[in-house]
Amino acid sequence: MKSVRAIEKFFFNGSQSHEYVTILYVDYILYCDMPNGYIYILTNTHNSVLYTGVTSNLIKRINQHKSKVYKKSFTSKYNCHRLVYYEKYNSIVLAIEREKQIKNYSRNKKNKLVNSLNPGWDDLYKYLIH
Repeated sequence: MKSVRAIEKFFFNGSQSHEYVTILYVDYILYCDMPNGYIYILTNTHNSVLYTGVTSNLIKRINQHKSKVYKKSFTSKYNCHRLVYYEKYNSIVLAIEREKQIKNYSRNKKNKLVNSLNPGWDDLYKYLIH
């Protein structure tokens, strides 16, 4: 039995408008009744530090980063609070797999990933909450 999974990607086209792009993949069903998962990339004000994370609740998790709930965390220490990239998966397990892949990317490859959908490196959080 095959299943279709979708990955929603945020696309910022350089103007004030934005849109979501959904990419469909056909997969064998490996997991069922799993919560959605998100991978995300945060940066600081100067875009000099990147953090890649995974969560099942993107808005809640970004709020935690922005409010520095975990004072001794990497994101608190380096002031990573700007959401510049994310992908949505229909399974947290698939999101974790993708997070591991991105964490192994070079800085240059991560920059290209962000630039592919958010060339202005805008904070995408504002679009999530509206």
